[in-house]
Amino acid sequence: MESPNPPFHRRKAAEVPSASPAAAHDNTADPVLVVDFGAQYAQLIARRVREARVYSEIVPSTMPVEEMLAKNPKAIILSGGPSSVYADGAPSIDRSLFEADVPVFGMCYGFQLMATTLGGTVDDNGAREYGRTPLSVSKVSSTLFEGTPAEQSVWMSHGDACSAAPEGFTVTASTDVVPVAAFENDEKKLYGVQYHPEVLHSTHGQQVLEHFLYRGAGIEPTWTTGNVIEEQIASIREQVGTKRAICGLSGGVDSAVAAALVQKAIGSQLTCVYVDHGLMRKGETEQVEKDFVAATGVQLKVVDAQERFLTALAGVSDPETKRKIIGREFIRVFEQAQAELVAEAGAAGEAVEFLVQGTLYPDVVESGGGTGTANIKSHHNVGGLPEDLEFKLIEPLRQLFKDEVRMVGAELGLPAEIVQRQPFPGPGLGIRIVGEVTKERLDLLREADAIAREELTAAGLDNEIWQCPVVLLADVRSVGVQGDGRTYGHPIVLRPVSSEDAMTADWTRMPYEVLAKISTRITNEVKDVNRVVLDVTSKPPGTIEWE
Repeated sequence: MESPNPPFHRRKAAEVPSASPAAAHDNTADPVLVVDFGAQYAQLIARRVREARVYSEIVPSTMPVEEMLAKNPKAIILSGGPSSVYADGAPSIDRSLFEADVPVFGMCYGFQLMATTLGGTVDDNGAREYGRTPLSVSKVSSTLFEGTPAEQSVWMSHGDACSAAPEGFTVTASTDVVPVAAFENDEKKLYGVQYHPEVLHSTHGQQVLEHFLYRGAGIEPTWTTGNVIEEQIASIREQVGTKRAICGLSGGVDSAVAAALVQKAIGSQLTCVYVDHGLMRKGETEQVEKDFVAATGVQLKVVDAQERFLTALAGVSDPETKRKIIGREFIRVFEQAQAELVAEAGAAGEAVEFLVQGTLYPDVVESGGGTGTANIKSHHNVGGLPEDLEFKLIEPLRQLFKDEVRMVGAELGLPAEIVQRQPFPGPGLGIRIVGEVTKERLDLLREADAIAREELTAAGLDNEIWQCPVVLLADVRSVGVQGDGRTYGHPIVLRPVSSEDAMTADWTRMPYEVLAKISTRITNEVKDVNRVVLDVTSKPPGTIEWE
């Protein structure tokens, strides 16, 4: 069973073997599959595999084994999960997976599932272990543990325990209370550990994972973001042909990198459309026109749609409804831009058939797509698109995490001001106002956000903070005192977080003096705000954005 909040912080990957000369030709076919048994951190396993320069994808445990094998995986990793393997309705896996001659690595629940499916014994013997646990390696020359210490610290999170390994497996590690904490079967290429090698506090966890990938599964570490660029350019050219495409440019990292990648593939066949919907931060429009256009020379069409979006959002407070409205209006504006572009091109012009989006893997996962996981919230470019969409989508970043997107952007030559910019949600400030979106509330939030960003930059914290959403609690008012008089103003929430890729996050421990300066300036300079509060919630249980 998995703990509610194992650590997720980044660490340096172990040294990997040199890539072969064929590396540049590898692609995202034949992935390592991470089978998600309800683990909160299945995404972290996928990240660790990619840090080892091996491409990975997440699939749900409900996917039939034949569908998994149809993906021609190089290896399969079974994640942890909150269930007990012997409980009614617990997730299971068909035995045929272990007989398909595909290397398999079980972690925590996945380890126990492998054990019970193949005839081992897992039971509730009271051997519960949570958090840092000393691990004793009995076979230091084994496939998983060679080169690691005989005694090492790992992160445990289980109530049940494996007391007997399946026939044909060698027990390679144990703890004081668990006799089988790791086992290996080199002949069948089946491996498992009771702990979580993907988390920071498993001190040699990345090395163990890479031993499985390189030694157990025989995979060469050849996947890089450079491969992504080459593959996507070829794919986009084949998909688009002589047609034309438009890209919704928000000024954020994702859309900027997606646009730069597509432009590299099809050049002047791409026109970027910047929708000034009135939900952007202060100075955002000017930054898009100055920085991105100057860096890429892309064709840019600006559409003023502020009144349209405000009218559509009038009276709406529900966050999911707001996201869907914003997604719908984006598409309608693009359709209008499409018609204008076609008219400008004349009768001989090629049709504008494609819409480029900066959809990322976390967007897909959180929207319930591709993994069978729950829909946490609809991202405007995934769950918020209208059913009657007239465009064919180009989503060159759909399988990437945020830091991988930044690496792609850097390789494409985008300036650091764009590539290293803090993430900003596609629906803009519309989902940072808890309550109805109005022009007055947007103006108020814009000023508070600008102050926070200015002070974070002045304090040199831009590289330490992944993102700092500034949230307006529009439907909440509290009593305050300003100028010896009673006020009844709105609270502003600061949400500084540290993260790798937005799948998990922790609140950033900012210096008190910086927080104090931001609070003082906001309450002094922003009308109708008399209170600034700090959100100290991690993700999970919270999300980074409030809505």
